[in-house]
Amino acid sequence: MDGEIVADFMPLSNGDSVGLSSLDSGNPEDACTGKTGSTDKTTADYNPIDHLNAIFSHPSTLSSVRKTSKALRTYQNDLDQEINVRVTHQSTSDIESIKRIQDAKADLAELFKKVEGVRQRAIATEEAITEMTADIKRLDHTKKNLTLSMTALKRLQMLTTAYEQLRALVSSRQYKECAQLLQAVIQLMAHFKSYRSIDQIATLSRNVSDLQREMLEQVCEDFEVTFAKSEVGQHRTMLAEACLVMDALGENARSRLVTWYCNTQLREYRQLFRGSEEAGSLENISMRYSWFKRMMKTYDNEHATLFPPAWRVNELLANAFCEGTREDFRSILSRLSRRSDGQTMDVELLLKCLQETLDFEHSLEKKFSNASRGSMDTVSSTDEKPLVFSHAISEAFEPHLNIWVEAQDKQLSKMIPRYRQLPSRQPDEEFNPQMVISSSTELFNFYRLTLSQCARLSPGARLVELAKVFAKYLDQYAQQILWYHLSERPSGQTPSKTPNIEDMILVLNTADYCYNTSMQLEEKIKGRVDSDLQSGIDLQSQGEAFMGIAAATVRALVRRVEVDMEPTWREMRNTGWSKMENVGDQSPYFSEMIRRINTRAGEILGMLHKQQYARAFCDNLVELTCNTYIFNIFQCKPISEVGAEQMLLDAYTLKECFENLPTLRTSSRDPPPQGYLKRVTQSTSRIDPILKTLQVRPSPPEALVQAYLIHIADKSDTNFRKILDLKGLKKQDQSHLMELFQAHRSSPRNEQLQQSSPVLTPLNVGAGAASHMPAGIGSLSSAASLSTANLPGRFDPTMFGSAIMTAARDGVDRLGTPALSSSNSATPAGSRIASPPPPQNRRALSPDINTATGNLNENLRSIGKFFKRDVGGFGGRFGRSEDS
Repeated sequence: MDGEIVADFMPLSNGDSVGLSSLDSGNPEDACTGKTGSTDKTTADYNPIDHLNAIFSHPSTLSSVRKTSKALRTYQNDLDQEINVRVTHQSTSDIESIKRIQDAKADLAELFKKVEGVRQRAIATEEAITEMTADIKRLDHTKKNLTLSMTALKRLQMLTTAYEQLRALVSSRQYKECAQLLQAVIQLMAHFKSYRSIDQIATLSRNVSDLQREMLEQVCEDFEVTFAKSEVGQHRTMLAEACLVMDALGENARSRLVTWYCNTQLREYRQLFRGSEEAGSLENISMRYSWFKRMMKTYDNEHATLFPPAWRVNELLANAFCEGTREDFRSILSRLSRRSDGQTMDVELLLKCLQETLDFEHSLEKKFSNASRGSMDTVSSTDEKPLVFSHAISEAFEPHLNIWVEAQDKQLSKMIPRYRQLPSRQPDEEFNPQMVISSSTELFNFYRLTLSQCARLSPGARLVELAKVFAKYLDQYAQQILWYHLSERPSGQTPSKTPNIEDMILVLNTADYCYNTSMQLEEKIKGRVDSDLQSGIDLQSQGEAFMGIAAATVRALVRRVEVDMEPTWREMRNTGWSKMENVGDQSPYFSEMIRRINTRAGEILGMLHKQQYARAFCDNLVELTCNTYIFNIFQCKPISEVGAEQMLLDAYTLKECFENLPTLRTSSRDPPPQGYLKRVTQSTSRIDPILKTLQVRPSPPEALVQAYLIHIADKSDTNFRKILDLKGLKKQDQSHLMELFQAHRSSPRNEQLQQSSPVLTPLNVGAGAASHMPAGIGSLSSAASLSTANLPGRFDPTMFGSAIMTAARDGVDRLGTPALSSSNSATPAGSRIASPPPPQNRRALSPDINTATGNLNENLRSIGKFFKRDVGGFGGRFGRSEDS
């Protein structure tokens, strides 16, 4: 046996033996008990082979086989004994659990038995109590039925007695007592509705109904007889008490009596005004209202005490009068509108009748409402109390209010020519930079009053028609008044009269005022018109036309500065730039130019009280002056390298002048906004490439070609030849330079150059160049038109108005083209618009502004869209939006 164990415990061939600490200590029995960490027999992955290899890891350990076998048997016996103990204990626990379950079932069965016993006793108790109280319940029901019977008999007795008494009182016309007793009878009859199947009750109910009808007829007869005999004063008390009876009889009885009364009172009115065509005509409308006022006075003095105040008979009488009168007016107006003689309705008479009707409705509303009617400016308020008599009669006039709208149209058509004859301001009136042309405030005041009146007349389609009339004459005011004051006008002498700076400021302020007020007017009309008609209200195009006027005015102010600068441009062109030997701080003529710019621009900026227009003026002035400077450079042929350097220094001086322009407006000398400085840099940077190229000598020729490719940066042979012409090179000297230019531009490093420079392409070198310039370059065209090569020796003011008028007529497609700007420099449309065109595009201005075509207004609107966008971007403060 020991030999077998020893043989079994030899190291196996499944890997090297793993040593254990227990064997290292020389105690293989401890290893057999499985108390080592790596061979724990209690784990699921226990491997006995590994355990044996760990015990007998060396041949020297085989001497312990017998002890190990004994230890294993002892450990096995211990395990068997422990298992037997645990099995025995578990068997005992199962028996006890089964016993406890059986005991619980027995307890539950006993509990259910007790519950059932309690339920049976409860049923028995309930049956006993029911038997004991059955007699008491029968007595209670008997008592209740007896009480109901006694109450019904009591009420029947009271009803019978009241009915007999009521019949007697009706016969004697004691209406006061009848009213009280009738209410009691009606209340008592309500209790017997469920007993009408009983013959006696049904008969009594019929008798009461017959008595009520008899009382109704009797009261109505009493009123008819009394009013027919005019004995109201003698029977006032009886009739007042009879009204109490009618009140007790219910709403139908009251309505019958009031309707009869209204018809009786209005019978004379209908006979008088419907039976006679003359009395019922519109001319006698005041007679109708006078008659009603007399009738109401009679009611207040004689009839008011007959009817209870809660009946509001006077208000119902007024309403009946309004309904009848409205139908009369509808018939009369319809007949007048269908006249066969071709004559139209008298507008003055219609308005007079309508006004009297509105006043009458107002008086009724004031009389019959706790709060008086609101003013005409607040009739559309949503929180106001609904008007009972609003449009009660005037509704008949609404289909014919187009005549009233036409009358307003005619009145406005007379106002516009009158405004045109007025001066922009009175000779003795002191100029204020914030003042506007007085006719504009008068026009909008007329609009306000007319709008209030129309909203009072009709909040519907007529208000939409009136809005269209407003829009029509806003367009005419922009063209025939503001445009008229902005353009030159024949004065019987030469030159014609041109507007001064103060007049232009007035036009600019007025255009701005008209724009803002037009937008407010649109919102106000939309707030008063019916919601389904609001989409038909649109004054945006008129507002854009006024912004177009503002844009043209800003351009005209810039033109004033240009006129002052013209002598200095002439001196620049007369300077010998090719003979200049030394470079100074600035050219002799340039100090005078800067002085003229600061003087005139400072005067204009001091009058512009709104920041956005001051900014637009500065932007336009910078843009156009730079264009003019570039054009005059090309008129100064030839230019030497020293001359080009002097021009470049002059350009830097001009840039400094432009940067300080905004400070001329304020006394605080605040620094100009960064957005404006960026604009100045963009505009003046178009000058530098030309002059830096001209500074390069033609020898060596490669230097000039490289300078052109770096600064001008295009591939155009024509433009390069312009630079050579401007330097004064002879034709035979240009051939070699042209060949070098063509060779260098074809090199790979110059492939990205643009084909043609937008600065040089529209320009020609030498005098008379402007006559060959295309009209599409916008501001550059205007600069060319200012050249002395194209203008007379002194400024002819007749060209100014013609230029602006032609510009507006020709549209913004030509004027909106960026001028003298690189492809990556954006030029706001507000700086380009309304530039005077070249001379060949100018047209004579007709003295009569009424001959202007519809194109003028459309172009003004288009200009205004651009200008509104750009001026709106300047922010509330000067250039704030760009600075931010």
